[in-house]
Amino acid sequence: MSRISILAVACIAVGFPAGAALAGAQAAAISAAVQKNVPEYLELLGIPNIPAEPADMQRNAAFLEQSFRKRNFKTQLLASPAGRPMILAELNGARASAATILFYAHFDGQPVIHSEWSQQDPFQPVVKKRDQQGAWQEVPIERLTATPLDPELRVFARSASDDKAPIVMLLTAIDVLQSQRKTPAINVKVLLDSEEEIGSPNLGAIVKANAPLFKADAMVVLDGPLHGSGRPTLVFGNRGITQATLTVFGPRAPLHSGHFGNYVPNPALRLAKLLASMKDDDGRVLVEGYYDGIKLTDADRGVLKATGDDESALLKRAGIARAERVGSNYQEALQYPSLNVRGMASASVGAKAANIVPSEAVAELDIRTTPETDGRHLFELLKSHIEKQGYRLVDAAPTEEQRASSDKLAMFKLGAVQAAMRMPMDAPVGRWAKSAMKSASAPEPSKDPVIIRMMGGTVPTDVLVDALQQPFLLVPTVNADNNQHTYDENMRLGNFVTGAETVYSLLVTKYSR
Repeated sequence: MSRISILAVACIAVGFPAGAALAGAQAAAISAAVQKNVPEYLELLGIPNIPAEPADMQRNAAFLEQSFRKRNFKTQLLASPAGRPMILAELNGARASAATILFYAHFDGQPVIHSEWSQQDPFQPVVKKRDQQGAWQEVPIERLTATPLDPELRVFARSASDDKAPIVMLLTAIDVLQSQRKTPAINVKVLLDSEEEIGSPNLGAIVKANAPLFKADAMVVLDGPLHGSGRPTLVFGNRGITQATLTVFGPRAPLHSGHFGNYVPNPALRLAKLLASMKDDDGRVLVEGYYDGIKLTDADRGVLKATGDDESALLKRAGIARAERVGSNYQEALQYPSLNVRGMASASVGAKAANIVPSEAVAELDIRTTPETDGRHLFELLKSHIEKQGYRLVDAAPTEEQRASSDKLAMFKLGAVQAAMRMPMDAPVGRWAKSAMKSASAPEPSKDPVIIRMMGGTVPTDVLVDALQQPFLLVPTVNADNNQHTYDENMRLGNFVTGAETVYSLLVTKYSR
């Protein structure tokens, strides 16, 4: 078989177009480097990374610092008051004539409930592939390094995609450059966050205290899922998040439901009614003034529509018959602030359920905000709405006087707040990334990348932009169906390759200041 034919086969194996020989050679080099780095990736996934355990975060930091150092980065651990160090890495050989890009990623993960996972330990990665009936079947882990590379293999583990995979993609792209004896067209700095999944509470102070170290022309956030089409994706903003806790109080202590049912109001039912008053059947928030300030132009709507989301596929993936009517399509819905109940509790369920009228009911809320809608302002609007439903809001457990004088008692507490951020779509950092993606060999080099005005999730761009005053862009790389933040999180091997290709394309594209 000729060299060209071999390269074409390699391209097809990982889901790339056959294209020109140069594109095929680059794709084959990326593919080989990914497979070479599989053991390092699996070892990193094997280190638990829940921020509540600082010792584990220290182990992750030590591993990553070593990984960057062996690739000619100078590294520095940045201490956090909570004992979770962050990492700043800078590729040696920086040139004054080249622009500097700061890449951001995080290495902490969401908590796990072991019993929910389809494997014994979420921190012991397993490899699976769908069978002909579409069911996941575990396969030997050695399949990851077999040739030809099988793009449909998936690694299942906590942080397999969010966000350890993009870190290893960056390392892989650097490996390919160094094997080709090439110098990046940009100076490379990397910030690895150890607290992103808990709102990065110490990131701002750490960055401000070390601001000269982070000097750069722009920042690229390597986080988030690709567009559902699998095409290269550029995201110009992210929603913020505001958390709050709503508690509705009932009797002083739980009461027998036979003796007191129909007499003592049930706080769980009252909470359900209160929450229901906040939204209509189409999912639109009914709180007065909640959507004030959101104005989408025809040009904005054109950008949102151009993403080409497959709405029927989204409905099928979610397992629902109809979407809410906040926006006319998926992308438009993300331009408005949301109101989500992320958890509810009152007494117990299942075998522990008792025949009682519970003493209180609690709802944990999260509000995804936009640059036009401040989270603290939305909290105040919700607070006013609760009071208009007849509730007296208290700051702590009700006193006897409050219980005797008020029929409806509730407590509404503000939690963590992260602001939304969005960049203009004609910003230099966007033009640079579009140029890099346009010239990329994978996938579909003839097409422009998918442009997303603002993604629904939250990353700490507000903290970083405030501290560094740098323009930013989000470059997602992982498969859209990766199950991040929930059980059975996974990373598709084909997307690992194309993600490394995306990062490589950024590294070899000159940034014009």
